[in-house]
Amino acid sequence: MSIAVEIAAGVMTLRFDRPVRKNAITAEMYAVLADALAEAEHDPAVRVIVIAGHAEAFTAGNDLEDFMQRPPLGDDAPVFRFLRAVSTCPKPLVASVSGVAVGIGTTLLLHCDLVYASDTARFSLPFVQLGLCPEAASSTLLATVVGPRKAAELLMFGEPFTAQAALDMGLVNAVVPAAELDARVSERVARLVRLPAPSLRATKRLMKQQQADAIAAQIALEVEVFGRMLREPAAKEAFAAFFEKRVPDFSVFD
Repeated sequence: MSIAVEIAAGVMTLRFDRPVRKNAITAEMYAVLADALAEAEHDPAVRVIVIAGHAEAFTAGNDLEDFMQRPPLGDDAPVFRFLRAVSTCPKPLVASVSGVAVGIGTTLLLHCDLVYASDTARFSLPFVQLGLCPEAASSTLLATVVGPRKAAELLMFGEPFTAQAALDMGLVNAVVPAAELDARVSERVARLVRLPAPSLRATKRLMKQQQADAIAAQIALEVEVFGRMLREPAAKEAFAAFFEKRVPDFSVFD
């Protein structure tokens, strides 16, 4: 299984577990993530949820080969089920990020309550380079976190940025040496588990409530635009160039 799901000591850990592909996410993996989050919501044994990867990679984003074979064109596609689940998760959600965090590997962090990164973490948002648009309500949420001009720079250029840059922008809570990341996350999560669960859920609900409808609407709008752009020439050229290992030519597309 490419997603490892473990429940222990009040914590559900969802770990990207496909290291041979830098934890690139397939439709099947999205389905497992969505189902696990739904399970966690109704399981009283789960007080906190952790999303993690490996030392070399949090996730390289979508598996493009799987993505082309099974494009997420419907509202019930596994990736969109996951986005709705992660954006409405009522329990504390903690991310442990090391190595590459590409595309949704970065945007999903906008829905996490706490994000801890190793000093090897490297983030990027290459949607435009793929002829696509942002997802996970990042077209709104990223500007809320880093400011509108910085968000435009990150989303339009898609250039990678470091863990320290992510910390400076407020995208992560802390950056620690890679060898210390697991211990730091475990310590923070253990403290959350010891706190009263109703108070944690109420605090999260109150913090998110004002934006909840807007986030749901933005995800739905992005899904519509994303699906349309996926079928357009620019995306087809970007994907062909990726598989052919060449530089894409967007000069003929308006």
